[in-house]
Amino acid sequence: MRIVIAGGHGQIALRLERLLAARGDEVSGVIRRTEQAGDLLAAGAEPVVCDLESASVEDIARHLEGADAAVFAAGAGPGSGTARKDTVDRAAAVLFADAAEAAGVRRFVVVSAMGADREPPAGTDPVFATYLRAKGAADADVRSRAGLDWTVLRPGRLTDEPGTGLVALGETGYGEVTRDDVAAVLAALLEEPGTVGRTLELIGGTTPVGEAVRAAAEG
Repeated sequence: MRIVIAGGHGQIALRLERLLAARGDEVSGVIRRTEQAGDLLAAGAEPVVCDLESASVEDIARHLEGADAAVFAAGAGPGSGTARKDTVDRAAAVLFADAAEAAGVRRFVVVSAMGADREPPAGTDPVFATYLRAKGAADADVRSRAGLDWTVLRPGRLTDEPGTGLVALGETGYGEVTRDDVAAVLAALLEEPGTVGRTLELIGGTTPVGEAVRAAAEG
């Protein structure tokens, strides 16, 4: 399987690239800066330098040609302001989906965020509220597309603890999940067509990843 990951230098993306490369998939990661390329090569992925905030649909579609799946794992990241929450977390996701459709790549997995499906509660930090709204808008756009076999994954609060391989997946309620386990779930989702058309919350739990993904496909 050939998989292209937007946000290829992100913490979840690098973990996912290692997992996919280890199982024999061909992986490309879209990055903004050439100096990030070495980390992708070390993870077993081909670096593709392309700025999703300035590239055209045609630019990105060229990198997606021949792919079996696309994963949107990009984000403006900590320390970015409200403007980039919109240009990356919303607009770049929409652009990447446009490019996937243009390139004929149907399988499309989005890394979103828990809480993106509702208005942030009063008192939420304004930048974080903008982030959640941007994620929600991007999710809504992707889910409206008949040309994509989409899955939206909404992890809870991310941690850098070692992965346990045990998760709760579906309608979970709020909680924490390791980035290792998010990457493992993404890798499993890419091989499970039964999760197409599903929006799934993810936190740490008691069910092995493979079993949790199979159950989600059947649910």
